[in-house]
Amino acid sequence: MCSRTSVVAVETTFNAELFEWRGPAPFYWLTLPDEVCDDVRAQARAASYGWGAIPVEVRIGDTQWETSLLPRDGGYVLPVKKQVRTQERFGDGDTVTVAMTVAPRGGRAANGSGRAT
Repeated sequence: MCSRTSVVAVETTFNAELFEWRGPAPFYWLTLPDEVCDDVRAQARAASYGWGAIPVEVRIGDTQWETSLLPRDGGYVLPVKKQVRTQERFGDGDTVTVAMTVAPRGGRAANGSGRAT
């Protein structure tokens, strides 16, 4: 777990459907529900390290990792690594339960490894 600053972290659980976005390389994402986006926006200034990216700690099933939310269509999307999809056995179109905490800038460096554990 990362250290915390005086900013209160957003801790939430939500369900979202995995989708594939094919850009230069295929990536898999979960779209955050509107109410979760509202909570994240309230913390964005203290948490963001630029470009609208918001560092988060995430858990799906037994797999926990660090990554960053990215802005999309007025909300946020959460990237999901192949390692996580494989370990937790889900894929495109599946709905998963996500536990997520916004990690303020003092809690995670912008160049953190984001390794799944």
